[in-house]
Amino acid sequence: MSLEMRLDLKLAQKLVMTPQLQQAIKLLQLSRLEMSQLAYQEMLENPVLEDATLEVEPDTEEQERLLKESASAAEEPAYEDRAVDVFDIKWDNYLDADEYREEMNLYSDYDEDLPTYDQTLSSHISLSEHLMWQLMLTPTNDEEKLAGEVIIGNIDDDGYLRDMTVEEVARTAGVGVAAARKALGMVQELDPPGVGARDLRECLLIQARQLGFGGTIVEDMIRRHLEDIEKKRFASVARDLKVSVKEVAAAADVIESMEPKPGRPFMVTDVQYIIPDVYVVKKDGEYVILLNDEGMPRLKISPFYKNLMRSGGDDQTKEYIETKLRSAQWLIKSIEQRNKTIFRVTESIVVRQKEFLDRGIHNVKPMILRDVADDIGMHESTISRVTTNKYMHTPQGIFELKYFFSGGISGVNGDSLSSIAVRSLVQKTISEEDPKNPLNDRRIVDLLKKKNIDIARRTVAKYRCELKIPPANVRKKPC
Repeated sequence: MSLEMRLDLKLAQKLVMTPQLQQAIKLLQLSRLEMSQLAYQEMLENPVLEDATLEVEPDTEEQERLLKESASAAEEPAYEDRAVDVFDIKWDNYLDADEYREEMNLYSDYDEDLPTYDQTLSSHISLSEHLMWQLMLTPTNDEEKLAGEVIIGNIDDDGYLRDMTVEEVARTAGVGVAAARKALGMVQELDPPGVGARDLRECLLIQARQLGFGGTIVEDMIRRHLEDIEKKRFASVARDLKVSVKEVAAAADVIESMEPKPGRPFMVTDVQYIIPDVYVVKKDGEYVILLNDEGMPRLKISPFYKNLMRSGGDDQTKEYIETKLRSAQWLIKSIEQRNKTIFRVTESIVVRQKEFLDRGIHNVKPMILRDVADDIGMHESTISRVTTNKYMHTPQGIFELKYFFSGGISGVNGDSLSSIAVRSLVQKTISEEDPKNPLNDRRIVDLLKKKNIDIARRTVAKYRCELKIPPANVRKKPC
């Protein structure tokens, strides 16, 4: 087989995405914060870009006033040339100022010892710090203290010692198993109650003993019938323990009041504040759409570099400015196109979801990406990018744009209802039930049929699971 080189011509069609087009598509799916960060980053890298919101228009009247004052000040004689009457001077002010200066000198050394601003910031105490502080105050020997430090270091955020056995604690701390076991018991007596447990049952038993329920029906139920308590099988527990159902229910209330995650109070959760991209407000009976541009830089081309291009210069400088100028112009156009697309998508959603805006979540209409895509003449993938990480402020609250896209469920009269609205109705129906006689899925189906909503029992069960609502037998409260 011989190898040869030859040149062939071939005609073909292919879709090529330019870097500018890729940038425009990328901007569509950015969140408001990411868009703001990208704009500021582009201003740092591209000197042609400027923020129009930072411009300050010169105040001509103020400039004229300052010029007049400076001119009149120039005509006045200097301070040394003017006669000064010593009797007009308020010497008490000078004396007071000296006393104040001496007083401040007394505190100058003290000010140097004061903590700096960053040292006065408050910090959240972690669970391990809280336990170590208690361990240091607990009278114990060195081996138990070493084992206790190892145990505390391996307690997870929930307050459990799940990933380490007593033998591993002893081996890590270099102490005996008896000392490690005693250290574990010592840690389990610390605050918060139930900390250091290996599982839920042990956690609840520790709390039961500390609350004074040791040796009672509460402790027996935790040891032998924890699963029955979860599923509210009180009659079975009462028969096994030979007590009344009322006593079992009272003990179950005590167990439910215990903390299954002792480390929960020490968990630090960062609050994520949502800033809407779009505001929908009602004015004169019509809904008006306003894009939120607060905090977003308004990019523009710097006039300095425009003039520099006109004034001439060497070819290398011109080429650099032209490259940066084209990049800046394309970015500004891409941001404008992004804003227009968000506006058009929001406008289409508002038209279709007017009943939701007027009356609430139970009136959400079924809507898919294709509906909006056909409405504004764009592809479904573009609509999906635009609605990603974008939020809309409405009279009913703040919702993600993707929230309004859901499938439809046929009603008894042939009307189509959104799955969001049906899920909300299921939740509302369960919230209004009698706790002593809760509704099962079949009864919920029957009640929804009376509201012209025809859904299957398994659909109700699916929505109930999505809402994290337990079955009827678990929700039932004892009489």
